Order: sequence, then C-alpha cells, then structure tokens
Amino acid sequence: MTNRIHVGKRVPEIYQAMAALQAEVEKAAANAGVDQKILELVKMRSSQINHCAFCLDMHSHDALQMGESPRRLFVLQGWRETELFTEQERAALALTEAITNVATLHDVPDDVYDEATRVFTEDQYRAIVWEAIAINSWNRMCVTSHAPLPERAE
Repeated sequence: MTNRIHVGKRVPEIYQAMAALQAEVEKAAANAGVDQKILELVKMRSSQINHCAFCLDMHSHDALQMGESPRRLFVLQGWRETELFTEQERAALALTEAITNVATLHDVPDDVYDEATRVFTEDQYRAIVWEAIAINSWNRMCVTSHAPLPERAE
C-alpha cells in the first residue's frame, strides 16, 4: 500500500476543529438521550460503506467496550435481514446509509426521513444526522490518508 500524506494530525488546527465538532455531536446526542450504542452503530455502518478500516477498527473496539454484542457487529452489514436491531437502531442505520450515499441517492428518501422522525425526537434526529456527517468526514480523512491501524493486543 502506498504511503500517503496524513492530512489529520499534521494540520493540528483543522484536526482539533474536527475533534471539537465530534465532542459537540457527542454532547448533543447525550443531551437528547440518544443511546451511545446507536451512535457506535452509525459510526460502524458509515465506516463499512466507506471502507474505512481505521474507523471500523476503532468503533468496533469502542462498541465492544461498551457492551455491544459481537454477533450484532458481525451482521451489521446485513441489518435489514435480521431482527437483532431495535426500531430506533434500524431507523438510525437507514438514515446513516442515506446520508453516506447521498452522492448516489441525491437525497434522504422520504420514507427514511419519515421513519427516523417517527421514532426519534427532533433533537435526537439532529444528533444522529450530525453523527453521520461527522463520521463520514473522519472516514474520508482516514481513507484518503491510508491511516494505519493502531497496535492492539489480539
């Protein structure tokens, strides 16, 4: 794999602004009562679509640390085919997929929007949308830079 210029921490002002955005998103989600596991599923699903190994590694580790089931992470890509996910999780995953694929879809489909706003409050909806926006930005930074995985004990 070609070594790439790392655009993240090498430009500390921008990286810190991204980290500050992420912190604000997490705070807004907590204030709105969004389950942290839903946020990790959003991060995981977007990272799967964007093929971001760094973020998949990070967020699967984080999800497992907070008690997420390995089984649910293993089948996350096929979430529509299983009953392992709650109504809110399913709405968040559909919304995440629409936001992540907006260049192809050209919109968030009405049925996805309607379901998300049915099962989430306005503040929860906003927090999930911001989480999807933030993780897509992180994915693009890491994929473009070929960010290496951190060392972890297996």
